Amino acid sequence: MAAPAKPKVLFVCHNHPAIRPGGAEGYAMDLYEAIRAAGEFEPYFLARVDNEQREALSYHESTPITGVAGDPNQYFLFTDLSDWDWLFGRYQDKTPLVPFYRDFLDTLRPDIVHFQHTVFIGYDALRITRNTLPDAPIVYMLHEYMPICLRNGQMVRVHGDDVCTRSSPRRCHECYPNISMPHHFMRERFVKSQLSLVDLFLTPSAYARERYIDWGVAPDRIRAVEHGLRPVVRVEESGEDRPRNRFAFFGQLTPTKGADVFLEAIRRLGDDFDGHVWFHGANLEFQPTDFRRKLEGLLEATAGKVTLSGAYDHAELARLMHPIDWVVVPSIWWETGPLVVPEAFLHGRPVICSDIGGMSERVTDGVNGMHFHRADPDSLAEAMLRASGTPGLWETMKAAVPPVQTMEAHAELISGMYGGLLAERRSPSTALSAISA
Repeated sequence: MAAPAKPKVLFVCHNHPAIRPGGAEGYAMDLYEAIRAAGEFEPYFLARVDNEQREALSYHESTPITGVAGDPNQYFLFTDLSDWDWLFGRYQDKTPLVPFYRDFLDTLRPDIVHFQHTVFIGYDALRITRNTLPDAPIVYMLHEYMPICLRNGQMVRVHGDDVCTRSSPRRCHECYPNISMPHHFMRERFVKSQLSLVDLFLTPSAYARERYIDWGVAPDRIRAVEHGLRPVVRVEESGEDRPRNRFAFFGQLTPTKGADVFLEAIRRLGDDFDGHVWFHGANLEFQPTDFRRKLEGLLEATAGKVTLSGAYDHAELARLMHPIDWVVVPSIWWETGPLVVPEAFLHGRPVICSDIGGMSERVTDGVNGMHFHRADPDSLAEAMLRASGTPGLWETMKAAVPPVQTMEAHAELISGMYGGLLAERRSPSTALSAISA
């Protein structure tokens, strides 16, 4: 007698990590692989890719969806970014979604659809998913605050870079005065109407969960779940007796990641800083001109103390973490739960971070790292001096670095949620909206 078929789960991601690496993309692929290894579900992976990559990657000219070489359960969905509507998070031309995404769903018939993101795919993909698969639970991972905030989900004010605590048509109009208040209102209603179809939201921190509840997500429909990471082999410590004055930044060189705050702190320390800093990050060339020039000036002013290493592969993390003592996370936005924090902990490195949001929730000040005042170079400089100048502090904090959830354990937890959702869908109860208007 044949074994019953495994339930299918479809992961939908805004980029494929092999084409455009990123934290959310890498996490999504790691979860896909872990779910497959666990064997309870049959996972599939659909990743959006820029249309300009189509000729190099596609072998089906008649459809924007094609298989990924080497894995029959992975697919590319090609879209034209020139048609993307940033305000409403959707495409004007629905061709990639209707009929092709709809037909893909109808052919595959997944039991669960897990969206890792809808940027460059469209919030309306949720409606198409629900219409095509009325009985399939929809899971949605909230990696930042993009449904709430038009500024790439950062919740940082456009003028002055102050943190924002809530959205409204008036406040959003203050940041984007070229968009009328009625249009900001219409955007919120549209986004919430699509997200109301989601059965379960996931987010990496309790802070982010509370922020989304304040925005209207039903508390019983959103869970805070720490990221899981693949195990690593640490590079052995040399045991040398030296000052713990080596720091590093890992991440994108974007304005809200706070690289300029970090560099300004080093500049202000001057000769008081006798250590070294490595910046492992990319995409500076794509940033606004003013920010790029600011960073270039700060790099010149801190020459000899700072090494700009550029982009890095996550497979290199053990080697890159080995020579440094402290990982600095100077983000000026709330962060839902930056992967760099558990990655630092996984490699036994204490973290110095801004005192807001998901990062400060994960780092216990004075125990496994330190907090400094958000966007305050002097506060960061003070923390760096304390970190490098206090005998025994690094050893004490390193010993207090908490264990990190493995991807295997994380996948088991997520699988349990899938099972609960499938059981809930089968029960004869009235469906609940996941979000209030």
